[in-house]
Amino acid sequence: MMNKPILSIVDYGIIVAVLLVTLYFGLKYAKNQKSTEAYFSAKGRVPSWAIGMSLLATLISSVTFLGYPAEGYAHNWILLVQGLMVPIVLLGTVWFIVPLYRKVIGLSTYEYFEKRFGSFARYYSSIAFVLRQFSGMGTVLYLLAVALSSMTEINTYWIIIVVGTIIVAVNLLGGIEAVIWLDVFQGFMLFASGILCLLVIIFSVQGGLPEIWKVATENGRTGFGPYDLDFTKLTFVVMAINGMFYAIQKYGTDQTVIQRYLTARSDKSAIRASLMGILLTVPVWSLFMFIGTALFVYYTQQPLPDHVGPNSVFPYFIMSHLPIGVVGFILAAMVSAAICSLSADLNSLAAVGIEDYYKKIRPNKVDNEYLKASRWMVAIAGLISMAIGFVYIELGSESILGVIFTLYAIFSGGIVGVFLLGIFSSRANKQGVNIAIIVCIIFTAYAFLTSTEIELNGTKSILLDLGALNFTHNKLMLGVYSHLIVIGVGYVASLFYPKPELDTNLYYSGWRSNRKLEKERGVKHD
Repeated sequence: MMNKPILSIVDYGIIVAVLLVTLYFGLKYAKNQKSTEAYFSAKGRVPSWAIGMSLLATLISSVTFLGYPAEGYAHNWILLVQGLMVPIVLLGTVWFIVPLYRKVIGLSTYEYFEKRFGSFARYYSSIAFVLRQFSGMGTVLYLLAVALSSMTEINTYWIIIVVGTIIVAVNLLGGIEAVIWLDVFQGFMLFASGILCLLVIIFSVQGGLPEIWKVATENGRTGFGPYDLDFTKLTFVVMAINGMFYAIQKYGTDQTVIQRYLTARSDKSAIRASLMGILLTVPVWSLFMFIGTALFVYYTQQPLPDHVGPNSVFPYFIMSHLPIGVVGFILAAMVSAAICSLSADLNSLAAVGIEDYYKKIRPNKVDNEYLKASRWMVAIAGLISMAIGFVYIELGSESILGVIFTLYAIFSGGIVGVFLLGIFSSRANKQGVNIAIIVCIIFTAYAFLTSTEIELNGTKSILLDLGALNFTHNKLMLGVYSHLIVIGVGYVASLFYPKPELDTNLYYSGWRSNRKLEKERGVKHD
């Protein structure tokens, strides 16, 4: 319980105002949603700067708002390494990933996988995306509900129900266009609230910024170590390798991000938006991680109640040290962050549901039927996400960032490997990749079962104990190994089957040759 568990009328008024603005965006763009193309890709009506802000808001959620300060408070900055790898990897690849997708797919990212390697690769990657999205959405709702409940004493389940209902309503009404413009609004709120909180903490610490740096360094709250070459522990090397694959997975195979590429008016506009989103996320992640570091130093100078743990230290500071009105603004930004992230997730889930499943089951129907089905999918996905949030509340979690990264590692098994084989190897074929995916599934199941502990009747035991054969490396490496297995097994297995006849736009060397020919002919790319 916080020092000021009951918010003022002003604070509640600000939160309600933000929720009403959220619904306004849904109503404002409702009239434009007359086709599935408009509903999911906005027919190129959105400028690149807005798409860039939307990419930022899509990747920034309650996990950033609450998870990063918790990690910065309890540990050093090692979990920031994954985010730092994103621009390093993508600045060299976004130039061809974006135009490639805009050229070869209609709406679903996983259409590329089918064109390159057949339907099994499409549905494997599509199902993995759905599992990742639902696990992530449940986590966002859980974090938000627990934080707001501790601040306001409102029941956690009611928070999930209210926020979840608003998210579904915005999507049902305004589609992707409403989601993107809501993201722009939320992006500015996020920056303002983060900077405001950090400034308040810095000025509250005796000695200011120099003291924060000194005390944090002395207590191991700065740096990205340990730097050992040890894959069994969470080290800089583990996070850096995982981050490289995470960057490719998120920006090269994730429907939520790639759908943004498709909303842009041109290839250049989509690339500009991508670069803007990529380059803005790292400062935001760093800002909220440093808030946790500063809070650690502040609470070495001030008493902190015993019941306040790392996950609740930032909410505690907000409630006990910020003035009326500012508290409402911060909480409104937190709610808005969750709504924006989840709105994007819902829209992309519905897009995958329609393109990868519904249209396959009911092909060649009128677009109006697909639009109605899309809205039903948004509503059903929203209800499932709320249910997962309820389950998370029952289970609880100590380190939410660690849980999120682990789930991503498990549910992205081999997807990056499939993508990299498709892009860079014209020799890789459907048969080889199908074999690799099966090997990857077996490996992922083995690694997960032999490294995951459960507690029954007070006794901890591994799900499948094979003794010396258990998977002992850090779970974040599980995802990395699965991608490498797909690349290695997929390429070698492909050599036993004929070289595929491919559309040259489907792989990098063919795409590059086509661009060179088009330049020679004077074809311009907007």
